[in-house]
Amino acid sequence: MKNKLVTSINELIKKYHLYAFKDVAIFMIILLVFHVLWKIFVNDILSVAFITSSGYWLAHQVYLGSRWFLELVNVNVVAFDEFNIGGALRKNVFYHAENNGYVAVNLSCSGIKQFYQWFFLIALYPGPWKHKLWFFPLGLGIIHIVNIIRIVGMVYVTIYLPDNWHFMHDYVARPFFYVVMFLLWVWWNEKFYLKSKKSQ
Repeated sequence: MKNKLVTSINELIKKYHLYAFKDVAIFMIILLVFHVLWKIFVNDILSVAFITSSGYWLAHQVYLGSRWFLELVNVNVVAFDEFNIGGALRKNVFYHAENNGYVAVNLSCSGIKQFYQWFFLIALYPGPWKHKLWFFPLGLGIIHIVNIIRIVGMVYVTIYLPDNWHFMHDYVARPFFYVVMFLLWVWWNEKFYLKSKKSQ
C-alpha cells in the first residue's frame, strides 16, 4: 500500500513536472517538523548547560556585532552589557533615551533555534556530503550576519517607529530569517543537489 502511494505520487510529479514543488515541500516539511519539535522540547533542549551557555554566548556576539555597526554609523543609542529596566536586569541592551525605548538581545534573539533548524535541514536534505561540510558553516555565518542586520533594524524601529515595534518584530524581522534560509536552500538545491543528481 505504501509503495503504491509513493509510486502514485512520483507518477503525478513526473506527469505534471512538479519537481520544484516537491523539493519546496521537502524543505518546508523539514523546517516545520524541527520548528514544532523545538516548540515542544525547548525547555528540555535549553536545560542542557552547553546549549544554553552557547545561546547566551551567541546572543552576546550578535549584540557586539550590532553595537559595532551602530557605532560605525553613529546611531543615537547607548549600548549596555547590562541595564536595569523596570526593575529587571537585562543584558545586551541598546537604549534610546529620547523615547525610553530599548532593544535587548536575549537568548531567544541569539539565533540558536535557526542554527538548529539549519543543521537539520542540511543534514537531512539530499546532496553530496563533501559540499555539506562547507555549506553548513557558511549558512551559519550568513544566518548570524542576518541576525545582526535584524537587531540593527529593530534598533532603527525603536528610534523612528516605536509604535510599530511589535508588528515589525513579529511579522517582518522574525520571518526574515526564514526568507534567507529559503534562499540559501534554493542555492543548495540548484547548485549542489540537482547538479549532483544530473551527473549520476
